[in-house]
Amino acid sequence: MGLFDLFRKKPKPAPEPEVVEHVSAEPITEPVREQEPTVIEAAEVVQEAPIEEILPVEPLAEEVSTEPEPEIEVEIPQSEPEKSPEPVSVPTPVSTSIPKVEPSPEELESKEDLEKSLEKTKSGLFSKLTKAVVGKSTVDAEVLDELEEILVTSDVGVNTTLKIIERIEKRVARDKYLNASELNSILREEIQALLAENNSNDFENFEYGKQSPYVIMVVGVNGVGKTTTIGKLAHKLKAAGNKVVLGAADTFRAAAVDQLKLWGERVGVRVVAQDMGSDPASVAFDTVQSAAANGDDVAIIDTAGRLHNKVALMNELAKIKKVMDKIVPGAPHEILLVLDASTGQNAIEQCKQFTEATDVNALALTKLDGTAKGGVVIGISDQFKIPVKYIGVGESIDDLQLFNKKAFVDSLFKN
Repeated sequence: MGLFDLFRKKPKPAPEPEVVEHVSAEPITEPVREQEPTVIEAAEVVQEAPIEEILPVEPLAEEVSTEPEPEIEVEIPQSEPEKSPEPVSVPTPVSTSIPKVEPSPEELESKEDLEKSLEKTKSGLFSKLTKAVVGKSTVDAEVLDELEEILVTSDVGVNTTLKIIERIEKRVARDKYLNASELNSILREEIQALLAENNSNDFENFEYGKQSPYVIMVVGVNGVGKTTTIGKLAHKLKAAGNKVVLGAADTFRAAAVDQLKLWGERVGVRVVAQDMGSDPASVAFDTVQSAAANGDDVAIIDTAGRLHNKVALMNELAKIKKVMDKIVPGAPHEILLVLDASTGQNAIEQCKQFTEATDVNALALTKLDGTAKGGVVIGISDQFKIPVKYIGVGESIDDLQLFNKKAFVDSLFKN
């Protein structure tokens, strides 16, 4: 009995009789590829057949083994590893722009506050500049004379004004066809260049490095906003993660101690104080000693509002410095002079007297929001080469900003 006879007998009970016809009429290999059930039936028949008859069926087993190959081909063409680099390449440009966008809300808010505080100064300055260039096609000697008068009346200061005019004259001589309408941009660029030559870097945050405690002694005359500036500064320092303690060493002015205590409660920082009339040096000593013992980061010492022409009061500052230096060598690390920007040239005179009496190394200019004399910031920064560190731009507790030369000039000349 041959292999083909076996297939003829078995198909009768099978559900699909058409398989038998294909097997008998055509080669064995082709029908097995199209219809898999025939292979299964053949396997059942092979189990009953002798071993000698099974050997010719080997080609069928080879074809059956090739059936899973298409399944392998379906899994291989998956392009998942090729898609993975696409999402990686997309976020790279986005990530570079994120750090520029994230700080923008705070920066925009601070810029808006600065621009609002300079509105009176800008309105006076630009109105005068507009009148100076009306009907002028070039920047001539007459325009420069009017510009000089505008800067002096804006409390920029005589010496600083002369420097600015000299710079513009050189530029006009070099670029002979400067238009009078470009005067605003020219003045803006020259003021920025002048302030950049002061070799004083702008402060970027309210942190003071590894020195602990960092001691700040605040000086200034009465009425400039000295105690208020201390309270706002303590708020900013605490928000930056610093432990702050205040020392009420202004024991001469009535209610000065109580005022500082109120600021301490409002901000949430400790205040070291003694009775009115106590020795200011003693209060400063206790404050620095307490800061060192408690591991505070910053100690701010409020001193009496002393007039720059009172020798006895000015000598008291030297005594306070010696006392603090005994506890923390090098203290005070910062002597902050607070000036009222609304006083104009009087602020420049106060700065002159204080810098001669003590080692002032930082300035704070207050009340910029209520004056048209914001140009005094330019004059003081240029004339004394002392960094303007803080500016007060409002009455809110957050209205104390770190001074940035470029941002200040940009806001001053922004239309």
